[in-house]
Amino acid sequence: MPQASSPIGVFDSGVGGLSVLRALLAALPHERFVYLADSAHAPYGERGDAYVSARTHAIADYLCAEHDIKALVVACNTATAAAIHEVRSSRPDLPLVGLEPAIKPALAATRTGHIGVIGTRGTLTSAKFARLMASVAEQAHFVIQPCDGLAHAIERSVSRPGTVTGSPVEATETGRLCKTYLEAMGAFGTAPGQIDTLVLGCTHYVFVTDELRAITGPDVRFIETGEPVARQTQRLLHAAGLANATAAAGADAEPLSETSATRNGGPSDGFASAKAAAPQSQPGTVIATLDPSRVQLLTTGPVEMLQAAAQRWLDLPAQCCSNVLVP
Repeated sequence: MPQASSPIGVFDSGVGGLSVLRALLAALPHERFVYLADSAHAPYGERGDAYVSARTHAIADYLCAEHDIKALVVACNTATAAAIHEVRSSRPDLPLVGLEPAIKPALAATRTGHIGVIGTRGTLTSAKFARLMASVAEQAHFVIQPCDGLAHAIERSVSRPGTVTGSPVEATETGRLCKTYLEAMGAFGTAPGQIDTLVLGCTHYVFVTDELRAITGPDVRFIETGEPVARQTQRLLHAAGLANATAAAGADAEPLSETSATRNGGPSDGFASAKAAAPQSQPGTVIATLDPSRVQLLTTGPVEMLQAAAQRWLDLPAQCCSNVLVP
């Protein structure tokens, strides 16, 4: 039976969800986390819904059985679209937070009325995304761009030590994919008819904002989900009485915007999306003096990839990472 001292589970198909974990660690400094990267079965975005759903259930079962998690953050847009409703039905007592592309916050941010959305094909062709787009179709002009292979290229880019984005060949691959997909979307900028707001519909994309920014220019707003997810998780823990005693004192420190997330089972079914970030802001959240004992990082794939990503993006030691089997 989970207690307030139990950890929060976080999972993604790979290392992209570390962008969400980074925000959770900063916003919930007294909580412990178990992060699972299902890298052996990635990329989810190029798999069918049945496959992604089966993996999501398997990971939820593993984290509940082996780590007694008190809440689960599905830090993957594709898994959220394919399986979160089923997981919620099978585990109604588990506080559950999912992601969806931040379309509604993008509407509030745009000035030109032209919004770009990039994500995996699995996310952008899902029934859930289609319903979301149908609800806002008349409010702006949307350019939807599936980015086949980009998340997987980002995964590969962190598997080589010694550089910021991996080996030169792989860094070129990531940059080439960003350039190919964004140039296919049309003109970016703040002039009439240009895309002035870009929704990052995959957690991996936060880690290639430099490459994206080189193409869009400095004035385009990027919207991602880490901080709103952290606020939503905090709110659900307090509602369930599962926030630890030390954290409870700061429960009302940062109110949750209804435009960014809603409670589990509420109007947006417990999904979290993002507010617009200023064009000049850098992705991610600074964590002061992170205690490695708060975090356990697991992967179903090569542990070296997770170690490299954790050291690069979270400044966590390799000892935090280990390999697990989740059949």
